[in-house]
Amino acid sequence: MVLVVVFGVALLIAVLLSGLAARTVLSTSFLFLVGGALVSDGFLGLIHITPDSEIVSVTADLALFAVLFTDGMHVSFPKLRENWRNPARALGLGMPLAFIGMAVITHYLVGLDWTTSFLVGAVLAPTDPVFASAIVGRKEVPAKLRQLLNVESGINDGLALPVVLILIAAAGPTSGHAEADFGKIALELFLGLVFGIVLPYVVIELVRFRLLGAEPKLQPLLPLAIGVILYATCHLTHANPYLAAFSAGAVLTARSIEAKEAFEPLGEALAELAKFAALLVFGALLTPQLFGDLSFGGYVAVVLAIVLIRPASLLLSLLGTRFTRQEKLVAAWFGPKGFASVVYGLLVLQAGISQGEEAFTLIAVCIAFSIVAHSSTDVPIARLFRVENLARVPGSDDTVPPTAKKSDPVGA
Repeated sequence: MVLVVVFGVALLIAVLLSGLAARTVLSTSFLFLVGGALVSDGFLGLIHITPDSEIVSVTADLALFAVLFTDGMHVSFPKLRENWRNPARALGLGMPLAFIGMAVITHYLVGLDWTTSFLVGAVLAPTDPVFASAIVGRKEVPAKLRQLLNVESGINDGLALPVVLILIAAAGPTSGHAEADFGKIALELFLGLVFGIVLPYVVIELVRFRLLGAEPKLQPLLPLAIGVILYATCHLTHANPYLAAFSAGAVLTARSIEAKEAFEPLGEALAELAKFAALLVFGALLTPQLFGDLSFGGYVAVVLAIVLIRPASLLLSLLGTRFTRQEKLVAAWFGPKGFASVVYGLLVLQAGISQGEEAFTLIAVCIAFSIVAHSSTDVPIARLFRVENLARVPGSDDTVPPTAKKSDPVGA
């Protein structure tokens, strides 16, 4: 119950400071991260959470499911068909380059074996624009730049997942049964994809029967019911819930734009709450001991991951495109590590890998540094695109309608 009180207080403070956060380097996401760290064993000792605590895996799991479900609902297949080249470059070239680059520096600077190093690279490959909402949520920012960041982050979670699971199987204590593990992983991914496509498709078809249909005030609950059923079904059958969530969101939007629009405000609010809860719990894991366990080489690897590996890989992937130099640099910088990396990092820790704890420490510190670096720079960089009024709060210029805050959901 103490954790619930702490979350409520953190949520209240975040709401009260959200207007200020939208106009400055302060970030509501950062507030939850710091809040979790302050009340943990490393500081005030109000809550006692360890990486193997059930609440850690549950909150991270729910947050990623909610984020991917709402991410999928922002996928527009017609727009993707028209403007697929730039995201395809980022995903097909930039992401593998970042994956390999991170694996190389992890192996040589941290001393992890090659399999675990590639596993760290795969875990840190996904990006999350929630920490760059002043960029992705503003119409003043060029549409092609916003689309690149949103589509890349929306899809790379799902692309990284099979690689993460396969490398865990290869590095784990059951690696001698790799063929069986790979078959199990493939089945879980296949079931997740099937459930994610079939369930929303069937529900939307049911709604179209003459005798069925939701009254207006209950329409937002239809996608919510799909999400709840899907989440429970995946866990009961061991289907992959993350691939199912993203697929379901995309199918729901493709089959019924009305359902998507009715659910959007509620869905994004629920996803935001889940993300804040996950950040608070993750922050509680960031104890002084965890930071002390990372070697000097590990810190060098973290800095290189943020300021070199991601920027260089994306810049290489965008060679020959029509992005301006400024747009390329902004896209290259905003590759923050988010909730997918948190969940995948926990999978690594709980897999029983011989170097799992060292890998998780590196992953956790990298995520923490990324949140601080990216969530504190999106507002200053947004101003390069003449984004001035970032929130409608007392004292702000109301001539420009607000469309983004630091706590805006992914894909706004």
